Amino acid sequence: MSIFSKIIAGEIPSYKVAEDEHFFAFLDINPVTKGHVLVVPKKEVDYIFDLDDNTLSDLMVFSKRVAKALKKVIDCKRIGVTVMGLEVPHAHIHLVPITHESDINFNSPKKQFTPEEFKAIAAAIADQFE
Repeated sequence: MSIFSKIIAGEIPSYKVAEDEHFFAFLDINPVTKGHVLVVPKKEVDYIFDLDDNTLSDLMVFSKRVAKALKKVIDCKRIGVTVMGLEVPHAHIHLVPITHESDINFNSPKKQFTPEEFKAIAAAIADQFE
């Protein structure tokens, strides 16, 4: 069971921003920018391109809804989208608020937020999710 499956199951706490029957979105606890969100299918599949076509397309549509909520909350030019998929064996999409392309550098020092700040960011995004 991946760490993401444990988060979805509530075994590991997270800062959830959105959820439906098939997908779960939560703040990355090692964000490259404020509001960095991970979007995952609830069904654990290692590689994003091993998802069936319907799940993959639905994942993107769900991610779009999360990105729109995120853009309303975080001051940025765009929401960058990245799929790397090596760090956790569970398909996932990174949604990263950016103003410059350099903002989405995963090698840069990670941003630090208090639990209260994470909670406030997650709540604000969740309030905008439609």
